[in-house]
Amino acid sequence: MRNVAIVGDGGHGKVIRELINARSDTCLAAVLDDKFRTFEARKEWYTGPPEAVSEVRRLIPDVLFLIAIGNNSIRKQQAERLGLNKEDFITLIHPSAIISKSAVIGEGTVIMAGAIIQADVRIGAHCIINTGAVAEHDNHISDFVHLSPRVTLSGAVAVQEGAHVGTGAAVIPQLTIGSWSIVGAGSAVIRSIPDRVTAAGAPARIISPIQT
Repeated sequence: MRNVAIVGDGGHGKVIRELINARSDTCLAAVLDDKFRTFEARKEWYTGPPEAVSEVRRLIPDVLFLIAIGNNSIRKQQAERLGLNKEDFITLIHPSAIISKSAVIGEGTVIMAGAIIQADVRIGAHCIINTGAVAEHDNHISDFVHLSPRVTLSGAVAVQEGAHVGTGAAVIPQLTIGSWSIVGAGSAVIRSIPDRVTAAGAPARIISPIQT
């Protein structure tokens, strides 16, 4: 049984708790969030601020961490803030997900219920592949990406760092979604999307730049 400490106690954190409980080999050991002012033991797990990482590691040997925050940029900030090594993070896959044996999935990434990851897909660190999302063969999904529920990436799609593809969006083969861009829910992407823009529609068109 692997003890897991999650960082983040919002809506996405609730889903991560259920994912941990759905597995037979993981147990929730601590919940860290800025809303907790002090580190303390509760009935089921420890709670405290993110700065309590060292205390969690002292009290729970071999604990692994996961950043349970849906916002991509905040998830990256927390990863940098915690100062942990990649070996300190767990990769969580829901038992109902279908994962090709040739797929590679990075540390701190979560694969939610009903997701399908096909042959030779590469997924980076701290990604969210949400409920029922499909990544077809040869996709390359970089760090801190979020594929929302029911997203479909056709073959050989590249999704660059920090991009967020909205619920139910579909992307045709061999396109690129640029880094830190947002694709709106229900969009049909038939042309590559550049970095740091919001695109939406069917077909998807650029709506506005994203300010850095």
